Amino acid sequence: MYRELNLFESARKVVGKKGAAGVDRQSTEDFSEQEIAEIKQLYEQLRTDTYRPQAVRRVRIPKPGSKQTRPLGIPTVRDRVVQTALVNVIEPIFDNEFHERSFGFRHGRSCHDALRVVEGLLETGHVFVVDADLQGYFDTIPKDRLLALVSEQISDRRVLDLVKQFLDQSILEELREWTPESGVPQGAVLSPLLSNLYLNELDHRMADLGYEMVRYADDFVILCRSQEQAELALEEVKRFVCEAGLTLHPEKTHIVDSRVKSFDFLGYSFRGKLRFPRAKSHQKMVDTIRRLTPRKSGQSLEATIAQINRVTVGWFSYFRHCTWNIFDKYDGMIRKRLRRQLLKRHRRNPKRLCRTHRWPNAYFSERGYRSLRLAHSAYVQSLDGTH
Repeated sequence: MYRELNLFESARKVVGKKGAAGVDRQSTEDFSEQEIAEIKQLYEQLRTDTYRPQAVRRVRIPKPGSKQTRPLGIPTVRDRVVQTALVNVIEPIFDNEFHERSFGFRHGRSCHDALRVVEGLLETGHVFVVDADLQGYFDTIPKDRLLALVSEQISDRRVLDLVKQFLDQSILEELREWTPESGVPQGAVLSPLLSNLYLNELDHRMADLGYEMVRYADDFVILCRSQEQAELALEEVKRFVCEAGLTLHPEKTHIVDSRVKSFDFLGYSFRGKLRFPRAKSHQKMVDTIRRLTPRKSGQSLEATIAQINRVTVGWFSYFRHCTWNIFDKYDGMIRKRLRRQLLKRHRRNPKRLCRTHRWPNAYFSERGYRSLRLAHSAYVQSLDGTH
């Protein structure tokens, strides 16, 4: 990791992602303007073991669909560059040891890959689901145990010292600075890799015992063929969690018979044959559409539809695996909001109201609205064409 080329490549990644400034208030643009000098200084500090990370700036960001917030750590740009260079070197070593059912923060793996595995297991009768929630996972990982796991694969003292320095970074929130006794900062480049490493033993243990566990970061489900098997699986998870110094959320950890009750995973809700956005994801979409379609609007219908399309294209890309009639409901909601806008405008013009009072679905399609139902039909047809 001490090669200048690695540092330059890491700097390009960090600058390309933009991101907020850390405690030193240096932006990615500021760093980029002095990139050569910054890299040479980092290289020399790393080579001589004089590099020291700065404090992590902590901010609070809203949780989607909630009034609660979650902490986000923002390292300095220089520290993000060094962490990226470190990940470039050690990630391939650890990734080879990670289980195939671990999907989060790994190259070539995605949420949809994890969801497809869950779908396949449900279709083969694994309908009893252990839906587990690790309480404050990132903030509660024991540092000493995590570092011990790193040292099992990495023998280079300088690399281990660097990992330890990042784990021991202080946190600065407003005017208060402290060093957490446990955890990895959410938002740090190194944190996803380390969080995967800490749960890797659970992945392998459950697989070795014959359980079908699917994990994305700290979000995981275990799909079983019977209630009894699910109860045994949950007991095994509790055993690991206790050994690992973690905590299961008592109110969010339970066993579900998915034929009669839904469970959530990666933004989706599963119940029987139905697949739909979970409540928080649904509400976020509804709130966005309401914001884009106020009754009084100074812009044209076409402009409003263009804004809606920009939102729904990304939304559909993620939720395209939902049951088909879900998309009819969203189309109906959006058209209803648009009709209310039009009615508000045309009440002042009775003659025009007579001509357009019905505003059929085709009216909105002609003005650019991209139907989610039609998009889903096209997606299903494309799948049929590949088989």
